[in-house]
Amino acid sequence: MDGLAPRQHGPVSIRLVRQRDARVLQQELVSNRSWLRPWEATNPGGPAPIDTRTSIRRLLQHYRDGAGVPFVMEYDGEVAGQLNVWGIARGSLSSATIGYWVSERFAGRGITPTAVALATDLCFTELQLHRMEICIRPENAASLRVVQKLGFRYEGLRRRYIHIDGDWRDHYAFALTTEDVPEGVLHRWVSGHAPRHAADIPPSDRMVG
Repeated sequence: MDGLAPRQHGPVSIRLVRQRDARVLQQELVSNRSWLRPWEATNPGGPAPIDTRTSIRRLLQHYRDGAGVPFVMEYDGEVAGQLNVWGIARGSLSSATIGYWVSERFAGRGITPTAVALATDLCFTELQLHRMEICIRPENAASLRVVQKLGFRYEGLRRRYIHIDGDWRDHYAFALTTEDVPEGVLHRWVSGHAPRHAADIPPSDRMVG
């Protein structure tokens, strides 16, 4: 997976994270604690300090191993957050999962849906993956709007799926396969062809505990 070029649409771009991004990412994570805490994965064994340098080293090792692709999201060249493609499975699965965070000061600018579309298209074309998944807490209205905009398909409720903000939390699962978007996720969205109700959650799954 060497040599993945940055992807861009308008002022939004994604590129591979670099070790020298550690300082700015650390600053964003620290200054956005209250904004990000409800949605961040946590360690069931107890809180861990924010160590961006170590995290980037680990992410880049996963990239070299073919297990993930760690991106930085930028807006007009300024770091706005991170998007990680993780859990890459090859062979008969050919799938991966997307996770992300964006700084509060960049919220509402369409950065996340654009970055998710760019990353998904890259995974389908350059990485030759077949399926991309996003799992979202039912309480995370902003992330639910992302999958609604892009036409990700709702695939079900996962009970107590990921340890978030100090406890095991329910998540909704959404996905796309290459057959869903022959024209590409970004093109389908910006051309207004993304299905409006693909991410609708059935009433039976809306009441979660």
